Amino acid sequence: MNSLSGTVIVTGAFSYTGQYIARRFLAKGGQVLTLTRRPDRPHALQGSVPAFPLDFSKPAELIKTLSQAEILVNTYWVRYNYPGSSFADAVANTKILLDCALKAGIRRLVHISVSKPENSNLAYFRGKWEVEKLIRASGLSHAILRPTITFGHEEVLINNIAWLLRHSPFFAVPGDGQYRLQPVYVEDLAELAFQQAARDDNTTMDAAGPEIYTFVELLEFLKVVVGSRTILVRTPPELSLGLSRLVGSVLGDRLLTREELSALMQDLLVVGQPAFGSTLFSQWASARAATLGARYTNELKLHHGKGRRANG
Repeated sequence: MNSLSGTVIVTGAFSYTGQYIARRFLAKGGQVLTLTRRPDRPHALQGSVPAFPLDFSKPAELIKTLSQAEILVNTYWVRYNYPGSSFADAVANTKILLDCALKAGIRRLVHISVSKPENSNLAYFRGKWEVEKLIRASGLSHAILRPTITFGHEEVLINNIAWLLRHSPFFAVPGDGQYRLQPVYVEDLAELAFQQAARDDNTTMDAAGPEIYTFVELLEFLKVVVGSRTILVRTPPELSLGLSRLVGSVLGDRLLTREELSALMQDLLVVGQPAFGSTLFSQWASARAATLGARYTNELKLHHGKGRRANG
């Protein structure tokens, strides 16, 4: 194991997961830079974390920036296919980033992947698996971390589920709701990234929390936390997707994708035990009963400057 020294570059340090990873390195006395597609984006870390463009069309500039660091923590990916940015594009872009990291002399790569990407029929997961294979073939010293579903203060999905439970008279549950998920605290994921940055062995690790819920159990728990009286209604998955699109059109957002629903229903967001994360989702959510879901977070507005925000 190497001691942790030198500058760290975190892709997307102004994004949800990336900011926690950047803060963890800063708290340990590290110097952190970020590669981001929006270097001028207003963020609390502006000023503490110098920002450089994550422009895959300019590999020479990427190499120049990466040459300032010894460690690269990569959180770059796309949530779904949209014009100008697809899963295939994300794989190709990551290949460029890996090539640039090698040329820049990056000593260690910590990559954020996803749980159970192997042999998936879902494009999101297949793309993540393709990237993992590229990393293993690259020759870079690496740690591949596979989170299930993260939770934390700025997280969108859990917060917006809680918001819907607060405001809707009924909540559509796709199918029987017995598929499972194993949420991991984003701070625990950041700690794992920090620990693995100091190592030199190649490894692939699941990043999951200690609690496993069925989807219905999660909803029932969140109902109690936020004081909701909404009625859970089992619906066909296609109807649930249709309803999410309808609500999303009203909010100017995209609540749920087909791939996200399929991943949930295929039990891809649970890995079992042992789990690296130690923070209990139940305790975290209960401690935030007054604020969890109090406001709807518009992801399109948050990441792309589009959409609108709904208050409680």
